Amino acid sequence: MYHKIVKPFEDFFKHEAAGGIVLVFFAAFALFWVNSSLSSSYAQVFNYHITIGYGDFSLSKSLLHWINDGLMAVFFFVVGMEIKRELAAGELKSVKNALLPISAALGGMIAPAVIYFLFNYNTSNISGWGIPMATDIAFALGVISLLGKQKAPKGLVVFLAALAIVDDLGAILVIALFYTKNIYWPALLVSLIIIMLLVLSNKLWRKSMFLFIALGLLLWLAILKSGVHATIAGVILGMVIPLRQKEGDTDTPMLLRLEHFLQPWTAFFILPLFALANAGVSIDYSSLKDMAAHPVSFGIIAGLFFGKQAGIFGMSYISVRLKIARLPRSVNFKQLYGASLLGGIGFTMSIFVATLAFQDNHTIAVAKTSIILASLMSAIIGFMVLSRLGEKNTQNAKKKPVTKCIEG
Repeated sequence: MYHKIVKPFEDFFKHEAAGGIVLVFFAAFALFWVNSSLSSSYAQVFNYHITIGYGDFSLSKSLLHWINDGLMAVFFFVVGMEIKRELAAGELKSVKNALLPISAALGGMIAPAVIYFLFNYNTSNISGWGIPMATDIAFALGVISLLGKQKAPKGLVVFLAALAIVDDLGAILVIALFYTKNIYWPALLVSLIIIMLLVLSNKLWRKSMFLFIALGLLLWLAILKSGVHATIAGVILGMVIPLRQKEGDTDTPMLLRLEHFLQPWTAFFILPLFALANAGVSIDYSSLKDMAAHPVSFGIIAGLFFGKQAGIFGMSYISVRLKIARLPRSVNFKQLYGASLLGGIGFTMSIFVATLAFQDNHTIAVAKTSIILASLMSAIIGFMVLSRLGEKNTQNAKKKPVTKCIEG
């Protein structure tokens, strides 16, 4: 039981936490690159076109698009498997345990979207309402890992991970439903047929990894051609990969094998590369001055920093007080508030949604800069709050009187 449920989560946390630190390094390097004398080479590298295939059976895209549409589909594939595992055998399996991160995630999505909407109502920038809804799981777990076990109990880490996974599911639905502009119905029909074949494969050919990967690649291509963002194919494939075993089967389930293999690749290669390709924003005094007065900037910073903590903590507090949900073991409301601050780290998914929401390069640059600033604010203040609370808990534990039992 330990190796099937607890061990995958611990491996996941180790990869995501370390990956979050690597992610920050590559984002910082991207900012340095774009604002250095070598800035022209940044655009040349990521605008370089790569063609796969031949003639009519080829795809030609820039390196930036291959990263955002191709490699990120692998990241979303891992997210899809994580969601399925959590629902089947993790924190989200128990209704009582799942209600807290689900309600917190809903609050953490609705409040930021409303705040952004209020700042950008009746403007052309209203399409960016989905940007502050997301929590970056790698970045958030990377920050909380720096605190250590005493200052960040395992129950708090599990809550934050489950919250971010539900948050990812919400972001995926938002991308699929609201950031798809033109639908090519024949390709979408082909996608549905492939999905049915994948479901059938889950029932009949559960051990054929090659079949799932082959159908997954066809699904990615069909969804790419349909007009729906290609990364959705990764989520769908992740949700149909077999997890449950037949009676008497001693092999490790395919989902756990694939997740174990791909997590290091997504944490240490795909997400850092995404950060390098997307976090490069030219920053100067005039751009900062413009950002300070831009409604998109107000909406994103207020949404991520204030909206996230208000939505996550507010819904958590209400759910627990109404006895709909319960606090994780060894976690109090003050620690939950600290975790809600870390929920405002929206880096990867927020930047991803920003590239879908806006076409204008200037607005995208404003959005990215605002996301980076709000994420840093949330990370630093969240870390400080949890660190301070951890110190108080340690001091209180030392002050507790030791009672001795005297025999006789």
